[in-house]
Formats: sequence, C-alpha cells, structure tokens
Amino acid sequence: MTQKVVLNADVKRGIIDKNIYGQFAEHLGRCIYEGLWVGEESAIPNTFGIRNDVLGALKDLNIPVLRWPGGCFADEYHWKDGIGPKEERKRMVNTHWGGLVENNHFGTHEFMKLCELLETEPYINGNVGSGTVQEMSEWVEYMTFDGESPMANLRKKNGQEKPWKVKYFGVGNENWGCGGNMRPEYYADLYRRFQTYVRNYGDNKIFKIAGGANVDDFNWTEVMMREATPMMDGLSVHYYVHPGGFWNKGDAVRFDDYEWDISMQKAYYIEELIDRHATIMDKYDPDKRIAMIVDEWGAWYDVEPGTNPGFLYQQNTVRDAVIAGVSLNIFNNHNDRIKMANIAQMVNVIQAMVLTEGDKMLLTPTYHVFRMYSAHQDQERVALDIETDYLVVDDKRYPQVTGSASKTEAGVVTITLTNASRENTATLDLAVRGMAFGKVTGEVITSTDMRDHNTFEDLEKVAPAAFTTFEESGETLVVTLPKMSVVKLEIQPV
Repeated sequence: MTQKVVLNADVKRGIIDKNIYGQFAEHLGRCIYEGLWVGEESAIPNTFGIRNDVLGALKDLNIPVLRWPGGCFADEYHWKDGIGPKEERKRMVNTHWGGLVENNHFGTHEFMKLCELLETEPYINGNVGSGTVQEMSEWVEYMTFDGESPMANLRKKNGQEKPWKVKYFGVGNENWGCGGNMRPEYYADLYRRFQTYVRNYGDNKIFKIAGGANVDDFNWTEVMMREATPMMDGLSVHYYVHPGGFWNKGDAVRFDDYEWDISMQKAYYIEELIDRHATIMDKYDPDKRIAMIVDEWGAWYDVEPGTNPGFLYQQNTVRDAVIAGVSLNIFNNHNDRIKMANIAQMVNVIQAMVLTEGDKMLLTPTYHVFRMYSAHQDQERVALDIETDYLVVDDKRYPQVTGSASKTEAGVVTITLTNASRENTATLDLAVRGMAFGKVTGEVITSTDMRDHNTFEDLEKVAPAAFTTFEESGETLVVTLPKMSVVKLEIQPV
C-alpha cells in the first residue's frame, strides 16, 4: 500500500531549536574517565587531557549544548572537590554508579575546556539533593562573576582569569528519586529557595531549569507549574525506552522480533507524554515561555555481558538508530514547547554516540543519525503531513513512518523519515508544495539484520549510505524507505 506525505514548504511552523540535539555526559561508568578524559600524561593523543579521537568525532556532530555532571551523580557532587591542583583534589566513591573511587581530575575547569573545544554551551546541573544553597550559589559565582569576591578570586587562583559564560543551569535532578525522594510540593519549595541564589552576574543571564517529572507523573508537572512558574525558564521530563520494563530491560544486541516491535512502540509513546505534560504547562503558561527540556532520553538496556553492571555500557544497533530518528522527529514537531533535549549519554553509556576500548574508538548507528539530523538545527520547521500505516504490538498502535522537515533561509528543505517496520518497506507518495524543487539527494542508515551493530573489528557494519530509491514524477517524489531505516532527503530549490 502506498502511503502519502505532503510537504508544504511555504507553511512555517517556527524554529527547531538547535538544543534539541544536545548531549549528556555524566560521571557514570566510562563516560568521563576513559571515554572523554584520559589525562595529559596518557599515551592516547589528547588535548588538555581530553582524547583527540573522541573530540574530533563529537565536533562533527555540531553539538549545541552539553549537560554535566549528572544525572544522579549531580546530587552527590560537591564542585569544590574538583578544582585546584589535581594532586590535591579529594577522592570520592561514586556510590550511584559502580562504587568506584574517582580522583576528581575532571572538574569544572576541565568541563569548561571540553565545551570550549567542542564549541558547545555548558549546561550545569547543580546539587539540591545533598548540597546547600550556599554551595550552589558559590558555584555560579565561581564560574560567572567578573569582579572582586571570594569565589572569583579562587577561580583566578586556579588559572581562569576571566569568568565563563554559563547560560543553562539545572536546579537539582530527578528529585523524585535519586535526587532526594522528594514529594513535588517539597521540591517546589526547595526549587523556589535554591533558584533565588542562582544569580545573574554582569551580562551572564542564566536560563533556570527545574527538575521535572519521571515519565507519566503528571501530578509533578501540575505542582511545579502551579507553584514555581514565574521562577523557572525550563522544566525537565525524563523518559527511557526499556523493552522489558525497568527491572528487566532486555539485551542491546540479542533481542527478538517482539523486542524490536515493543521498542518502537515505546519510542513513539514519548509523543503522548509530551502532549499530556504540555497540556498541563499550557494551563499555567499559555504563551509557552517555559521550555520543556527532555534532558534524559534514549534506549536503555541491560549491560553488555561481562561488564560492570554499574557502568551501563551497552551496544548500539540499527534498532537504536530508528529509535533516535523517531524521537528526534517527534521533538522537532513539538518545537513550540521543546527547546532542548539531551540524549543519554554521549560516550560509553546507554545510547551513546561513541564507544571506546583503550585507544580504539567506534561510531555508533545513533551517532550517524545525529549527524544526519543536524541539518535541522535552528532551521524553520515546515509542514509535513504523513498518512501512514499503523503497526500493532500488545494492542497498542504506532505509526510505521514518522518524519519532520525544515527549510534554510536559502530555501533548501531537509526531510527526515523513519520506517519502524522490521519486515516491510514503505512506499511514499511525497507531494511537494510551496516550492519548485530542483536537485534531490538522500542518505540512509539501515542494515540487513535488526541486530547489526558496529564493533572494533567491523567499524562500519552500520554506516550511512547514499539513498537513491526515489523517483521524481511531476511535483511528487515516490520514495521507497527500506525496512528498519532512517532516511534524510535534501531538496534544493530551483
């Protein structure tokens, strides 16, 4: 059956915020240490201790914003332990993730250097769960105050004469769980108190992000919006795809047909979550001033056999590429409310962009999706309407095809499409309206087996390829999406 897509290139839907393509790097497993940071003395080529191969790969993604230091780690992190001479920094046990001792060699200065090298905005997550108002206030002062003060002087003593720019600051993380097991009413009051002292110094204006709901806790969103709307700029929501549920997540590679299907259905479920949380936000914020921040999302499976269960190291297959494509299309299409999303996580943890092993590195299928979709960053979303078949698992429907589209000032249109079926291609009649189109080019990520993934022995098992299965017919493109695929079309104006 032919499915229908209509592109109205002249119907504008607002800007797709580049921060939807944000990343997340937590002190968890081998994300920071070994993944990003090897230290200046390492035999692995590095810049200021940050490994060059990973840095180069991540720069190619045009990462707009990077969240750090957590996650659950944020609410046990005391920032002063991670500044000053490295040999004098306090060691600590990472009680959340693996119980390993951290030497705190990667702290505020190192993170800011990483952001500088990546040309990305830092998103700092502060400690509400085990920290104090003073501690959070002093961290902001240390990073952003350009004047005479104890924290500014301490920063200068530690080698950073001028303050940094910090636009995004999260006041706590998952305070309903690992961030303190709080009730929303209690956290709302704490948030009101803590954010008061997250001050703007000079021309550094901080975008304050409140800790939001876990999945479908709509009451949390209701309470936060009712109690703290004037005092926040963003409210987070977290959602992960667990094929078998949180306590039995399923294997990242050794999965069956049902696990593919339920993963696709659960990936699409985030659309319902966004709609329902947004409806609550609209009641208190009809002008949509407050951004919805999806600062943890992705597919989370059981760890790879033989690895530390606290490190959350998992492989990344073509299934993850499709999950990423579905999710990003949904975020793009909710650009009126979603202004940032941060996939979990950047290196060696959960749905990573990059995996490392010693001095070796590989790019995952998810990495390639982010590189393809980066064309949408800060571009005008244009109307893309899709009539698609629906797939069913456990009596729950989800669309076979999803998509989103954007247009540059020069009139170039990018369309990203996914086919969630593991069995069938999808033939689309794509009507192009509102523009006379010229040259069309495409790129695809797919594979012959749903379990295919890249390894250190086969780096390009799942890699982008030219997409050519489309034909022009008047003002229509007849597009055939392979099964299990993510496709990008670029349409040049005449």
